[in-house]
Amino acid sequence: MYEPIRTKSVHSMADDDARFPHRSREEELDIQLAGHLSALLAVTDELGLDAAADRIAVQVARLRGAPPARHAGHRRENPAALHRRAHALAGRALVVAASRADTAAAILAAERMDAHTAATADSSPVSL
Repeated sequence: MYEPIRTKSVHSMADDDARFPHRSREEELDIQLAGHLSALLAVTDELGLDAAADRIAVQVARLRGAPPARHAGHRRENPAALHRRAHALAGRALVVAASRADTAAAILAAERMDAHTAATADSSPVSL
């Protein structure tokens, strides 16, 4: 009267997931933090803030295990917009660093936020 089940059970399909590699939460946060810091590094390079860019590059290299790509030229078309973008990127990095409990990255991101806030308010060059 009843037709036999021909497809796999949903519960047995879950076992198929074990064959695929999965990342831990910490690994995912490392990837996110490295991405946010890399984007911040690109904007910092565009602004020509070499000392700050070098500090960010050290953190990216620590997270990725390899040195990051750097921008060769400095474009200073609209410094105020670049400072606002850098502030937003540093804020994102701070959130991820805090959830990852990465003190060094969190301190660096907070310092960059402060520097870009001051640069936006002053419109004078930032030397941090």
